[in-house]
Amino acid sequence: MLLVLLAAEGFTILSVGQMLTLHFFLGMLLLGPVALKAGSTIYRFSRYYAGSTRYRRKGPPQLMMRVLGPVIIGSTAVMFGSGVALAITGPAGQQPWLFLHKASFVIWFCVMTTHVLVYLPRLPRLIAAEFPPAVLGGRGVRLSLLVASLLAGLVIAVLTAHLAGPWHVTGFEK
Repeated sequence: MLLVLLAAEGFTILSVGQMLTLHFFLGMLLLGPVALKAGSTIYRFSRYYAGSTRYRRKGPPQLMMRVLGPVIIGSTAVMFGSGVALAITGPAGQQPWLFLHKASFVIWFCVMTTHVLVYLPRLPRLIAAEFPPAVLGGRGVRLSLLVASLLAGLVIAVLTAHLAGPWHVTGFEK
């Protein structure tokens, strides 16, 4: 789900001026699922390094992924945080937020591309495991959290979509 939403958001960048409202909306919608993913990643990280048998048995991620992890979390936080700041401050208060948003996107895109390419071979197995007849422990909790994060993001997106308006007035879409 997260990959699909991020791809849709990425598509809006191709013509951000013409798709600015959609870019704002999807960015705000993504806040819930991105927070969920970051939270679950930090939880797994802390459980592993706290010595949990279940997490230790699975083993650590590859060294490259352990190095990229903090960069992914940090660049994601800066990219989404600066996007929210841009939405709130509007065009008049765009500096330094616009620079941070663009710079963090470039860093984020590079590390996320690496991350996705490393884990892409696992994706079919992970998706298949979520559907019957396979039964995974915690599937209901994962689904509930995903739905809750999407609903939270949707509420934020609906309540903040109007914040794209001032950017259109400034001629940003040209």
